[in-house]
Amino acid sequence: MSDIPETLAAHLAREVTSLSHCWRVTRRDGTVSGFTDHDRPLTVAGTSFEPQSGFTASEARETLGLAADTVEIEGAISAATITADDIAAGRWDGATVETLLVNWRAPDQAGTIRTQTVGRITRADNRFVAELDGPEAALDRIGGRWFRRACDAELGDERCGVDLDDPAFSADGTVAALVSADTIRVDGLDAFPSGWFAEGRLTATSGASTGATVRVLSHRVSGEGTDLVLWRDDAGLPVPGDGFTVVAGCDKRFATCKAKFANHLNFRGFPHLPGNDAAYGYATEGQVFDGAPLVP
Repeated sequence: MSDIPETLAAHLAREVTSLSHCWRVTRRDGTVSGFTDHDRPLTVAGTSFEPQSGFTASEARETLGLAADTVEIEGAISAATITADDIAAGRWDGATVETLLVNWRAPDQAGTIRTQTVGRITRADNRFVAELDGPEAALDRIGGRWFRRACDAELGDERCGVDLDDPAFSADGTVAALVSADTIRVDGLDAFPSGWFAEGRLTATSGASTGATVRVLSHRVSGEGTDLVLWRDDAGLPVPGDGFTVVAGCDKRFATCKAKFANHLNFRGFPHLPGNDAAYGYATEGQVFDGAPLVP
């Protein structure tokens, strides 16, 4: 909903106007940045809006009903404000973007015309395009629980109950070497068997990527050392000497929940849920029907 003050409304009623757009971006970590499509810096409500990123916006429209409207903003990747590493690390994902309409001759005449969140960012040729989703976009997201054999809780959350601060499920390490484009060799995980951290999360605690979290695809232990294969998503890997914290992974199976975490009483899936094969199955000689659990 637009919030246009009377002073700005009076300016809009004139035959000649001096208008520009400003975007106040608040990241999830609390960092606030300001950008404008005007050719000079503007200060509005205590926020400085800088023009050097060359922000431009696509056509914006608002429709009646519950359809989700989106707007795209485009700008240059700048070492001072928006970096490729920050985009790849997801630091701008989910940021709140307030679009302001400003009289650049009198910046105190400004109004908020929409508030949206960053849904998707794409990069090409040292530029980025951010897709802004309105509140209606939340209606397209599936809510509620999934009825499936696998657990639908996130490891360590309130529904799961596993204490990830337990030394058995988390560890600190250091990157020793880069093995390949998606694999790092690490020190500090010698006490854990192969596969323990597969499907887990690695968070950098030092170096240029401090704070960035990536998913661990594979955890391998061999005679050459301990290797972690990471989901890159175009992000650079931690470099040798960087520290990190990694938490154990969970494949969401009941057997893993019981054997690895001793947390089967909190399992949030339905391991006995019949599959499609049950609809076509029939009793045959030699099958055992003793009422025993299908999942140990």
